[in-house]
Amino acid sequence: MVLTDTEKTKYQRRGFFVRYGTFSEKECAVFREAAQRVEAQLLEKISDAAAWPITKDYRLDGNRFVDFNHVTVQLEHSSAQDCLRVVEPVNDVDPVFDQLLDDPRLREPMRRLVPSQHLALWTAKLNFKHPKVGSGFGWHQDAPYWIHDCDHVQQLPNVMVLFDDANAGNGCFRVIDGSHKAGCLPGCEDGRQLQGFYTHPDCVDETAQVLIDAPAGSAIFFDPHIVHGSGPNESDNPRRAIIITYQPAGFAALKSGQVREIR
Repeated sequence: MVLTDTEKTKYQRRGFFVRYGTFSEKECAVFREAAQRVEAQLLEKISDAAAWPITKDYRLDGNRFVDFNHVTVQLEHSSAQDCLRVVEPVNDVDPVFDQLLDDPRLREPMRRLVPSQHLALWTAKLNFKHPKVGSGFGWHQDAPYWIHDCDHVQQLPNVMVLFDDANAGNGCFRVIDGSHKAGCLPGCEDGRQLQGFYTHPDCVDETAQVLIDAPAGSAIFFDPHIVHGSGPNESDNPRRAIIITYQPAGFAALKSGQVREIR
């Protein structure tokens, strides 16, 4: 479970590394069931605003977002408004994902990546990537998005746990190899509301692109400064995953403002 020297060197040099077979198929089935449960629960709340008061219902760049207190729900970008794109933080919605935060297979390597002996949660996002309608994520870094909310973005490593097999057809995770070494890069200036969230095209060397084709149960650890994204899901297969971001103990989580220590 402990981060190896080889993995740490790869993380420092390339900005990411992958652990295959971290979680079993049985565990992935539990994660998939929990994801389905989260989506059904939140769609019901969105459709019955009288019973479940919505804190905020808004659009950014034409795409719908709904907030339930500190939990943000992104609906899918296409006309398929009956399915979700992202839920953050998902650990506050379902206990399966809250328990996953403490799993030693994630916790132990993160102690060396943060680095800190004791950890807390920064955020946890559930990505759905539904078949045929799951939209892609443009090239971006996490650090420029978070830098306004904390002073330790360099200590916010991520790990993506795949619930389904991921490949180019269903929009697998992709990175620009080594791009983390450049620090915070300029954002786009194309007039979109979220333009600053996306990395300026002039700073993205697509010749260094790595598509991370990996089976369900894999864990992808990646630096908060690495340029990353994903393609749309054009297949008949889902590509669900959770991205968990850790930080040193004692700091509050991004959206709740509460400290969630890692046990």
